[in-house]
Amino acid sequence: MEEMIIDARKLYRLPWNMADNGITWMEPTAQCNLNCYGCYRKNIKDSHKTMEEAKHELDFYESQRKSDCISIAGGDPLLYPHIIELVAEIKRRGIKPIVNTNGIALTKELLHDLKKAGVFGFTFHIDSKQGRGRGKDWEGKNELELNELRLHYAEMLAAEGNISCSFNSTVYADTLHYLPELVDWAHKHIDIVHTMVFILFRYITPDLPFDFYAGDKKIIFDEIHYHSDREEVTNLVAQDAVKEIRRRFPEFEPAAFLNGTKKADDFKWLLTERIGTKDKIFGYLDNKFLEMVMSAYHLKNDRYLSYASPKTNSLGRATLLNAWGINKSVRKALGKYLKYIGTNPLRALKKVHMQSLMVIQPVDFMSNGDQSMCDACPDITYWKDEKTGEEKLVWSCRLEEPMQYGEFLHTVPRKTSGKKPEMENQ
Repeated sequence: MEEMIIDARKLYRLPWNMADNGITWMEPTAQCNLNCYGCYRKNIKDSHKTMEEAKHELDFYESQRKSDCISIAGGDPLLYPHIIELVAEIKRRGIKPIVNTNGIALTKELLHDLKKAGVFGFTFHIDSKQGRGRGKDWEGKNELELNELRLHYAEMLAAEGNISCSFNSTVYADTLHYLPELVDWAHKHIDIVHTMVFILFRYITPDLPFDFYAGDKKIIFDEIHYHSDREEVTNLVAQDAVKEIRRRFPEFEPAAFLNGTKKADDFKWLLTERIGTKDKIFGYLDNKFLEMVMSAYHLKNDRYLSYASPKTNSLGRATLLNAWGINKSVRKALGKYLKYIGTNPLRALKKVHMQSLMVIQPVDFMSNGDQSMCDACPDITYWKDEKTGEEKLVWSCRLEEPMQYGEFLHTVPRKTSGKKPEMENQ
């Protein structure tokens, strides 16, 4: 019998939907100071939107959906000349501004100004295939060696104070084995690293047995921005990541997920929540705990929680003491905590923190050509059809398609007669 890595029956299906979601994605620029392998966005110089355009997009978002935060992305948003004004505008609307950046352009002075403008948090994208520059300090560094850079940004935010700190990285077949060590590194810095996100690599490669169409027009393979001319493993799934992490941490237990648009048992956004000190994890909080938190937050704020503040994440001990009577996983973690301080009462002086770990599994191709996306996508963004003037919410990871072709591409299985397919014009 095939091993069950993740049991969906033990998970909380996150309640996010298209109209009521924790996150909305915004791209005020497509300009970037890196060209990361695996990026889905073209790097376009001087592509900055005006503040009037940015405010219009915010108006459109608010007319279409409730959101706890706006993820300001790109490109790299720190290159956007109005980034401070944009952060202040989002904050003024009562929404959390989150800056998604590679961090290169972040200085202490800019960080301070963004803090004054109301920035809630940062998500830094750092991985070993970003091409951070020949001759630079990080050239050729593997995922573990890049932890020094991650720590630099985490300490930078902690010194400024009260700013949420998250990291994400793209996971490839040849970097999957680093996940346990990255999870361990995040634990050692649980006081200043609040979230770690692992995004499974997806690209269009020559071995995909599909033809791509915009309407009835067949699209030449290498015209699609996110393609690679070499064969790659592009079908890693969340179960692969969990299995790898459990090689070192067998107790690792996800609690919530978003499913796929075509498969209910696809774990598109897989969320794990843990609680502990810098030297000891006491437990993994379960589906009922996440449901309780989401429901209570929505009841109070009329929207679903996305990012928690550093202050909230530091309330681990209060969570153990106040929620043990109503939640089994908290009760179990409290038992381990009491044993921990029982052997050394001085340990009671150590702060207990909560930390989130996420695995994101982007688009999957079904055998019939269907594409399974993230149901109720949190990273939905704005697009205006210049021909019709229609404004839409679209998947940010595939924004290049409507921008180039006026619609999302659909896929049709290629008839191969058992032979390996050859991509057109190859």
